[in-house]
Amino acid sequence: METISRFLTTGKESFFLLGPRGTGKSTYIRMRYPDALSLDLLRPDVFRNYSAYPERLRETVLANKGKKTIVIDEIQKAPQLLEVVHSLMEEKKGLQFILTGSSARKLRKAGVNLLAGRAVMKHMHAFLAAELQDRFRLDKALQRGMIPVVLNSADPAASLHAYVDLYIREEVQQEGFTRSIGNFTRFLEAVSYSHGSILNISNVARECQIERKVVEGYVGILEDLLLAYRIPVFSRRAKRATAAHPKFYFFDAGLYSVLRPSGPLDRAEERAGEALEGLVGQHLRAWIDYRHPGVQLFYWRTSAGSEVDFILYGRDLFWAVEVKNGKAVHPQDLRPLKAFGEDYPGSKRFLLYRGSERLVREGISIEPCADFLRGLE
Repeated sequence: METISRFLTTGKESFFLLGPRGTGKSTYIRMRYPDALSLDLLRPDVFRNYSAYPERLRETVLANKGKKTIVIDEIQKAPQLLEVVHSLMEEKKGLQFILTGSSARKLRKAGVNLLAGRAVMKHMHAFLAAELQDRFRLDKALQRGMIPVVLNSADPAASLHAYVDLYIREEVQQEGFTRSIGNFTRFLEAVSYSHGSILNISNVARECQIERKVVEGYVGILEDLLLAYRIPVFSRRAKRATAAHPKFYFFDAGLYSVLRPSGPLDRAEERAGEALEGLVGQHLRAWIDYRHPGVQLFYWRTSAGSEVDFILYGRDLFWAVEVKNGKAVHPQDLRPLKAFGEDYPGSKRFLLYRGSERLVREGISIEPCADFLRGLE
């Protein structure tokens, strides 16, 4: 696949660029900053040299006076370099540091706050439908996801399985996050049933026969490796009692697809519905990061059971988005959005479905899901 323009924007300031492996961070930086001084900590020789002697970074920067932009790939592998980066920022005005990473845990432990105010935080996500434009196919996205390293391969299905193995082997095992890969693998399978749902730690622990505290740690690992996220319930000026616990999602529909087991008791439409909801969720999350950084992503659920999948709330944006996997819209499909509209009449409400017609019914915009995703530019 040819190089695809991304919606991420950067300026002349220093910044962290966080995102899961394979989302195109390094490709973007190489294209955007072709003349930068680059250090790739995934290379064993570079990692050994700079982790053993962090001051080597200072020496390298001073020896390359013509280089005003310095890129350090996978900075979490040698977080001790952050102290050198910080001192160079103070001493040498006009330098731009670009620090990419696929794990938030080690950066937090190393004290990312050292760079507070000097380096902004940016995120790289899987592809958006609007980035792929005419190459986007909803059915394929539900099966293979939107991870660039997967879609750019000759065999996306095989690459997706290899991607999971990459994280288990390189990120989890080598970083020492867990001693038992077998337990973690069982956990991944069990937690896949929680995609798009409120996460019940006790149920997951019982399913994979692992202690509850360990499962809590595993969920934290997924979030630290940027493989999963949770969204909280929307309760601003609530007129009804709402749920208290967040919903859980894998960062990409393809990752969910490959981790979620299937068998005779599984309904295909149920799996497809969860995958579709997750695909919409990852698009909204990325679109917010790229285009509307002041907006927050929520879901809405009342104690009576009325639920809207996604709420986007910010100064200039207030959307409620419900996702249905069916090709027809039934009256009961609109009830949660109608209830939300009664409580929040200033919101703009969308129902996304697998049909082909655009409709407006009772103040609710009904749109084909693929068209809506392509429109998130």
